[in-house]
Amino acid sequence: MSTDQTLYAPEDQIAETQSLLRDALGKYEPGRIAISFSGAEDVVLIDLVASMGLSAAVFSLDTGRLHAQTYEFIERVRKHYDISIELLSPNPKALGQLVKDKGLFSFYEDGHGECCGIRKIAPLRSKLGTLDAWITGQRRDQSVTRTDVPLRQVDTAFSTSEHSIEKYNPLANWSASQIWHYIRDFEVPYNALHDEGYTSIGCQPCTRATGPHQHERAGRWWWEEETQKECGLHHQNVISIKTLPN
Repeated sequence: MSTDQTLYAPEDQIAETQSLLRDALGKYEPGRIAISFSGAEDVVLIDLVASMGLSAAVFSLDTGRLHAQTYEFIERVRKHYDISIELLSPNPKALGQLVKDKGLFSFYEDGHGECCGIRKIAPLRSKLGTLDAWITGQRRDQSVTRTDVPLRQVDTAFSTSEHSIEKYNPLANWSASQIWHYIRDFEVPYNALHDEGYTSIGCQPCTRATGPHQHERAGRWWWEEETQKECGLHHQNVISIKTLPN
């Protein structure tokens, strides 16, 4: 394997990531830590865990607005690794009230926060209430909101005074190129939308393909300020505009 770290994940980097995953999964009782799965990075995590002969609980947020290809992708991953994937759905009463009051596309007018709060944040908060830690596929080079993502951290967005949540980001120092070379080299399943120019995939109305030389998350909430492009799952990453240099 090449040692060019701008393109490939060298063997020692893979080993370091596996070591962090092994430590995380060994620290907590089964069922008290889980991988949050939605995109290419998360499947790399699942593959790395499987390559060590270990297992981890996996959950995914089913917002009800995902692309058909994303649902097909979830099913391919389930079958490929012979694992259970828990799908978390929004509260139907809260969702129904939002749609009744504001329709299906209010986020284009008043921001994605309210819709994501119901479709993503509330289900995630409920799930994390049953866990002591979770594992994400965040990378530092994904966006301006993630440049300081550590390998592990206390999740200040979801921890409470009674219940602290630890958050692991084992791929924080991987690049997009390293992720995709790993996927190709080890024949890891991926979302078919990537072959159609989608570099970061969320809900269908809030995601579009990116053009040449655009940043990979440019197709997410494209009508909003770059520093606020977090749906709330990683709210502690959001950058206050006041803190940005002039």
